[in-house]
Amino acid sequence: MRTARGAAVLLTVGVVAALALATTGGSGSKDRPTAADVSPSPAPVQSGAPSGSPSPSPSWDGKVKVLGDGSTSDTGPQPKQPKPEKLKPGEKPPQFVVFSWDGALENDDHLFSRFRELGEENNAQMTFFLTGIYTVPNSKRALYHPPQHDVGAAAIDFPTDAHVKETLEQLRLAWQAGDEIGTHFNGHFCGDKGGKDWSTEEWKSELDQAVSFVTNWKTNTGFKDLAPLPFDYTKELVGGRAPCLEGQNNLLPVEKAAGFRYDASSPGEFQVWPSKKNGIWNFPLQMLPYRSSQGLSMDFNFLASQSGDSTNGDPKKYAGWEKEARDSYLAGFERVYNGSRAPLFIGNHFETWNGGIYMQAIEDVMKSVCKRDGVRCVSFRQVADWMDAQDPKVLDKLRQLDPGQPADWSRLVK
Repeated sequence: MRTARGAAVLLTVGVVAALALATTGGSGSKDRPTAADVSPSPAPVQSGAPSGSPSPSPSWDGKVKVLGDGSTSDTGPQPKQPKPEKLKPGEKPPQFVVFSWDGALENDDHLFSRFRELGEENNAQMTFFLTGIYTVPNSKRALYHPPQHDVGAAAIDFPTDAHVKETLEQLRLAWQAGDEIGTHFNGHFCGDKGGKDWSTEEWKSELDQAVSFVTNWKTNTGFKDLAPLPFDYTKELVGGRAPCLEGQNNLLPVEKAAGFRYDASSPGEFQVWPSKKNGIWNFPLQMLPYRSSQGLSMDFNFLASQSGDSTNGDPKKYAGWEKEARDSYLAGFERVYNGSRAPLFIGNHFETWNGGIYMQAIEDVMKSVCKRDGVRCVSFRQVADWMDAQDPKVLDKLRQLDPGQPADWSRLVK
């Protein structure tokens, strides 16, 4: 009996879709910790295996290859990637937890660097869904041709030159730490003339531009003295999340044609084992216990239910709201950790809404769960790797489990 799949309230992302995401300034709450200033950019990549990189693989000759205009490079297999293994008979599945970030800009709040460092400290590898125009300075915004909008238009701010440079540095460090760099596309258009109204051809243009911005940032910015990103984005990019979780149906064919292995744009699902949609893994945000019902596992939705369309609600309520968000994440975790072991998917933005309470809630959850027995805090790509390594018949059985239903693993996994 699937009691955990009973009536639930999906807090609509569209309620806050029009909120401006702070991208070019501002500071976090005075009561919240911030990461240290970003370190200087490393020296340009030289030929030969870079320090800390994996040993050459049969498909890599051990030599770094600078690609295109020097914006990206092939430095070999990504470091710190676990080898996916098929479940042994009777074995309990790992408890996967994915922390994912929409946008991935390093601005004056230094939230990208803060959570990248927290991940390294807590055995957590994550997915950063990079917004392509965050590698395009405001002075070059005319390079962007958004579907159904004027040239150079966007629903979010283009970054400053300094923020582009700092974001590139964080992308380098994140990839070297084993984190995944996905895509959040470009202009963050929602509602009318946004992703839900775009055709497959328009989504293709949006994706092509997102990739082009990342692979040609040196040409577009003129920052010739910076090191290339240490990865080939055309190969590393295997998944994305559409802004406001809109437009998945027309987006999926584009992603499949581009060789994506998963999509994280679904507007929500129960905490169940994932399945494929249009031939690629569908990794939705999830319904977690919240108040007297359930809510979506994203900061936008806690904000919508707690302070409506205001990102600066009543400060007297911050402590209670922060506890609600943290408790919801932890309740969702405990339900599957002690039940079906379905992966827990969490989506967030680098933001300081309501004094930074949602950032603090995520930090607390990461510190609480990522070092527990049997828990693996991983990227979406790593979940896809593991799922692909499993017996499809076993995965079918896992999908039949209620989120909070303990399983007889000796009978289920054969």
